[in-house]
Amino acid sequence: MISKKAAVFGAIILILVTVFFTSVITLRVNEYMMISQGDVIQAQEYTELKDFYRKFNQIKSVIQEDYLVEPETSTLLEGALKGMVASMEDPYTYYLTPEEYQDFLVDVEGTYAGVGLSVSVRNDDNMITVVSSFKGSPAAEAGISSGDKIIGINGMDVDGSMLDEAVSTMRGEPGTSVTVTILRDGEIKDYTIERAIIDIPDMEYKMLDEEVGYLWLYRFDQNSAKNFVDALNDLHSQGMRGLVLDLRNNPGGLLDECVAIGDMLLPEGLVLYSEDKHGNRLEYPSNEEHIDIPLAVLVNEFSASASEVLSGAIQDHKAGVIIGKTTFGKGLVQTIRGPFKEGDVIKLTTAQYFTPNGRDINKKGVVPDIEVAELEEAYDFIRENPNDELPLELDAPLTRGLEEVKKQLDQPEE
Repeated sequence: MISKKAAVFGAIILILVTVFFTSVITLRVNEYMMISQGDVIQAQEYTELKDFYRKFNQIKSVIQEDYLVEPETSTLLEGALKGMVASMEDPYTYYLTPEEYQDFLVDVEGTYAGVGLSVSVRNDDNMITVVSSFKGSPAAEAGISSGDKIIGINGMDVDGSMLDEAVSTMRGEPGTSVTVTILRDGEIKDYTIERAIIDIPDMEYKMLDEEVGYLWLYRFDQNSAKNFVDALNDLHSQGMRGLVLDLRNNPGGLLDECVAIGDMLLPEGLVLYSEDKHGNRLEYPSNEEHIDIPLAVLVNEFSASASEVLSGAIQDHKAGVIIGKTTFGKGLVQTIRGPFKEGDVIKLTTAQYFTPNGRDINKKGVVPDIEVAELEEAYDFIRENPNDELPLELDAPLTRGLEEVKKQLDQPEE
């Protein structure tokens, strides 16, 4: 017969063993659940997540209980994610919902329904600025042009912090209307514009005279390098011996397309290199084979990102003369992380790029070799004649570009 003391001792042992195995099983179950969901977290991460969710649920409960209108939980979650990313105060880093990401992909592919504006946010005033109105678009027909500031859409005030929302609001079903409020030269004016299918062009080209070609590259999209080759071949067949490459109002685009075009214009060497916060360096080279002809490149304050990569590389290699105004000054590389399970993504700044000679142009821009400003008469002509081509005599940078290329052509070959 078991003594009372032994029975008590045995019970204690049984309890300890039970607690031990229960703890192990609980830990294993939790670990399995985290692994099955694709996440394994450490103790510190668990503490951080616990604190985050405690605070999130605390605020969510207050809003749901006391706010005048009952909000959707999904809306609160989306707002929390956008707010977390926005707290970095980087205008090029943002969270995109699945729907916004699909709009982003459509924009890169080159077709969407909207008013036909390319817009950006200036570093100096945090205002949504019109980079360009696509030729033949509803916005161009209405008279909106480069340099106009968008301060309202459908009666809602907007600024640079609302860029994504503003762009999304201007898009919509073809045939529907949107009212865009513009600030120009201190005057405010409303434009009610009917949306349409916008086929975003990436370039246009022509011969300026019997030996100088002109290629205006609007943006770097997924077909730009191929279209660039086709355009050059056509211009060569028309007798081109020199080229004016126009990067004015080019907001950038796909870096790979920019590098491919740079490879065609530059001798062997670098197009650019980038560095991340860990000091990792990534180089983008050009090979020896290239188009060796007199070249002038036109830029202005709305030439940004990839267009600054290309103009900066041409300048460093002395492969052409840069003409116009100092560029925008965006020397940062963005990377898409995702899509995540729900189809959302984060577009965030992951590195900084440098020209072949190591110049940092972020917030500084590419300073042209020859500074030439646009004529006020040119702006007036574009606003008053949105469907007409700007006469060469009113386009001061292009006129100077043609002159510089002709000078190089007139020089005797060594």
